[in-house]
Amino acid sequence: MADKFPSAEVIGVDISPTQPSWVPPNLKFQIDDAQLDWTFEPASFDFIHVRYMHGAFDDWQKLYDQMFKALKPGGWFQHIEPNIHLKCENPISVAENESGTFKQWADLFYDAGDKIGRTFKVTDGLMQDSARKAGFEEIVHKVHTIPLGGWPKDARLKREGQFVGLYMDLSLDGFALYPIGQILGWSLEEVQVLVAKMRAILRNPKHLGSGDMHLVYGRKPLDAPPPEKSPTPEPNTA
Repeated sequence: MADKFPSAEVIGVDISPTQPSWVPPNLKFQIDDAQLDWTFEPASFDFIHVRYMHGAFDDWQKLYDQMFKALKPGGWFQHIEPNIHLKCENPISVAENESGTFKQWADLFYDAGDKIGRTFKVTDGLMQDSARKAGFEEIVHKVHTIPLGGWPKDARLKREGQFVGLYMDLSLDGFALYPIGQILGWSLEEVQVLVAKMRAILRNPKHLGSGDMHLVYGRKPLDAPPPEKSPTPEPNTA
């Protein structure tokens, strides 16, 4: 984004210090927790992008309310989240995997999120509903199916699937250890067995593994009233 729009000021926010050492001059990073009260000036952003935050928030409405407040009138938000219940495009594999191991995987994450009050069920209308309640208009919801391996015949999809499949293969252990191991109390060996089942399905091209990516975007109305300023504290005269 910063490279494509050199005249824009781009701010990246993450809770962990994982930023690259070299960045364009119009890009800066901040270490912060997006769950907390934002310190950005009201009506100061033209565009806000959020992604991959499932299981991270205990108050999604607050996130959308803060995005609305931080955007200028006419500004846009974009939010991308995956459906963690993966799919098989091969009908023969659906009953065995999509309704078996893939369902078990998703249900465990749903249970972990429910247990700590930070839901993983964010692609079933939560984003659109939160945006609507915050005051956004022109809200659009799109679903893109992403291959999880190099099985597509189309060259672009094949390359995309190879990258995403490798990412999933390398990330399964990290995904599972905290929510399934620590929150739900599974032993390391039990987690490893489940991860091995997931990895075997994703590595086998006959199953045609895929996942749905949900994109929601919307606009702050041009006639949105300016946000209320916090009252100035009275000076202490004592």
